[in-house]
Amino acid sequence: MPEDAPVADPGARLPVEPAPVEPAPVEPAQAAEADVPAEPRVRRRGRTALLIATAAVIGLVAGTCTGFVVQADREPTQLAPLSQPAVAQAKGDGPEPLSAAQDHRVKTDGDLRKLLVPRPKGAKAADWLGDDDGWMDIGSYAESYEKPAGAFRELISDEYRRAAVTGWSSGSTYTVEVRLVQFRQEEKLAAADAAEEGHYWAGRKSDTSDWPVPGTGDGVAYVHNKPDTKPGYLPLYEAEAHAWRGDVAMEIWVYDSKPIPKAKIMDLAERQMERL
Repeated sequence: MPEDAPVADPGARLPVEPAPVEPAPVEPAQAAEADVPAEPRVRRRGRTALLIATAAVIGLVAGTCTGFVVQADREPTQLAPLSQPAVAQAKGDGPEPLSAAQDHRVKTDGDLRKLLVPRPKGAKAADWLGDDDGWMDIGSYAESYEKPAGAFRELISDEYRRAAVTGWSSGSTYTVEVRLVQFRQEEKLAAADAAEEGHYWAGRKSDTSDWPVPGTGDGVAYVHNKPDTKPGYLPLYEAEAHAWRGDVAMEIWVYDSKPIPKAKIMDLAERQMERL
């Protein structure tokens, strides 16, 4: 109970109910009218709003007419001639072109083979690369896929430009292959897509360890710990790395009959990306 409410006196009487009042007789016509609910009122639009709207229309018409009258009384403005005098050309030599350290395209538009990581001393040049002098055309590159026909169509769609390749072998089982695949990239970032595809397939293999390649953003090196085994053959261990820079995708493949340490693939990937 609120604190300010009056407290009832226990000895006080209860209020007497008022006597009932007889209702006045209602005529039938009046009763019928009383049963009909009152019709809701519609909000009227005030006279002030009507006057403002009318004044705005009159003002718009008057302003437009006045503008035409003022413009008609003015002298026509002379337009500038279409022919202009020759602009004086700047003298002196233009700016020096960017160096290879400043412009990535200066590197990659040249001989892409010169950007490949060099073959180690004492290693034997790969004989499986053929006699293409370090280049892979679109047909040769498509042949490296499990389904060459489909890969060929995809490479055309991806605006394949060229690929430089090197490889070597050391001992009887250790082999390395490095590819720099370049795209025209007029329609899409195909180099990034190619690296992403490499990540996808490398990550699908079971028992695989991976590490980011420093300085590449999303470059990754992989070591597949489970070898590929076939009857009559030595076990084949594999490691790979995928990254991209600009319009060039990097692919590195390492094979050996014994487990490949992380340091091997990471060193190759880092040194190759430093050259791009």
